[in-house]
Amino acid sequence: MEECSDMTDDVAIDIEVPFLVVGAGPTGLTLAKLLANADRGCLVVERSGGPQPNPSAHVVNARTLEIFRQAGFDMNAIHAIAQDPLDSGHVNFVTRLNGELIGRLPFERQGDECLAVTPTPLRNISQHRLEPLMAGEITNAANVELRYATEWVSATQDDLGVTSVLRDVTTGAEITVRSSYLLGADGAGSAVRKSLGINMTGPVSIQDFVAVHFLANLRPFIADRLGVLHFVMDPEVGGTLIAHDLDREWVFMYPYDAASEEIDDQERERVVEILHGAIGTDEVEVDVVRVGTWHMTAQVAERFGQGRVLLAGDAAHRFPPTGGMGLNTGVADAHNLVWKLVAVEEGWAAPRLLDSYEVERKPIAETNCHQSVTNAFKMILLAEALGLHPGSSSSDLAAVLADPDRAEQIRAGVEDQATHFDMLGLQLGFIYGEGALVRDGDLPAPIDDPGLFEPSGEVGSRLPHGWLDDGRSTLDLIGSDAMTLLTFGDHEYWGASITGSQVPVRQLRIGRDVVVPDEWCINFGPAADGAMLVRPDQHIAWISDEASRRSTDELSTALATILS
Repeated sequence: MEECSDMTDDVAIDIEVPFLVVGAGPTGLTLAKLLANADRGCLVVERSGGPQPNPSAHVVNARTLEIFRQAGFDMNAIHAIAQDPLDSGHVNFVTRLNGELIGRLPFERQGDECLAVTPTPLRNISQHRLEPLMAGEITNAANVELRYATEWVSATQDDLGVTSVLRDVTTGAEITVRSSYLLGADGAGSAVRKSLGINMTGPVSIQDFVAVHFLANLRPFIADRLGVLHFVMDPEVGGTLIAHDLDREWVFMYPYDAASEEIDDQERERVVEILHGAIGTDEVEVDVVRVGTWHMTAQVAERFGQGRVLLAGDAAHRFPPTGGMGLNTGVADAHNLVWKLVAVEEGWAAPRLLDSYEVERKPIAETNCHQSVTNAFKMILLAEALGLHPGSSSSDLAAVLADPDRAEQIRAGVEDQATHFDMLGLQLGFIYGEGALVRDGDLPAPIDDPGLFEPSGEVGSRLPHGWLDDGRSTLDLIGSDAMTLLTFGDHEYWGASITGSQVPVRQLRIGRDVVVPDEWCINFGPAADGAMLVRPDQHIAWISDEASRRSTDELSTALATILS
């Protein structure tokens, strides 16, 4: 950061910085970390006074952890704050927490069996524990400044950059910041997005919920059925208990009517009574930390930016929590965007490359949004199987559960929820169909089964994971600072073809520079003497088969196409 008093269009500039990031959630902090790795100065501002203090998102999927791994976050520290998969590996459907078990499903794939397809299986990591860890690493970066209690107010942009006004939330003092780019990662109500006049498509509110953050040890009530989610189906006390720590910290979410109910004015005693009802006993001490409300939405921005102002994370899309895709989609946005920004700033890509950000990420956001909504509405099938409807009582539910003729319908209703908690195909299997890549053939098929993941070595996919003899993953071969050219065959053709290139391309000769399992090469590598070009975000950009069949300028032509 550079303190200065320059004038831009007669406006005094207090700070000049290459990148201004608005929002210090996981998306904004990932943007900052990746920019710091590229030695790009970055100012991150966040309106709140510090990291997220209350439990929010908790699902950090395999792809996000792969991105954190490449970005250089302390993975040991991240895993230390993750829930034990033994505690968080299931979902329970119950009458009340201490009541009858209606059904039980695995919660995602967290076991060692996933190590065949990813080096970092999904974990439950509460956002209010993850954010401080990420922020600590950002603060330690020499070229990043993180300012809390600082509100982004407005911005104007021109061909060379963006001039923003920031306000200190505590004092009201304003400063002006000049940046090459403004990155809006400021959440669902994004002021940056609104300033651009970008509309969201999709329903503003599907349902209203109360979220109660409370402290209690509820492990004794689920000792024989541990899990991270507990759907309380009793209509008199219905809601969802989310375990952020079985022994200490929970959230209870239940629906309400925002048009007729005043939740903020509820007495604390009433909230405790609601919690005891969901747990099934008042013989447990609960300490209510916070009561808040939120509105389930399903929206994607019409555009992901304008000029030098770009949107990421919840500022560009917001989903129902059913599937845990919000945080994870935002982190992948950052991963996709930063290498393109750096390439343009360093001059080895044309500014048009940034157009590919929306081209690639918007369809993914739309797919994730659709699946999250589908998951949410599938809960209706279970409610129908249980005979639940407005006005149902505890005794009505008990009667249905006691009816042997309803058992099969209830079992099927529970099984219908399985996709909600098993979406590895959506998490790891998304493939870019168009954008910064050279595709030779049809567009990728849409993901029909979110739970089915079959690694693909095709253009647009994330490079398949495979274990190397030295304990690294094939994903670890891909640096974030250059294109990586994986070449196959004992010859120097591809190395000669990148000599003198203005684009940073790091060649790795499979079998000589690095040993990759034969099975991986057979399943995912190009034929014979071919090559595979992988982008800094670990997605395959171009594939060539046998070198002898190709012209000598094929690679340079591909690079020109990819980089606009």
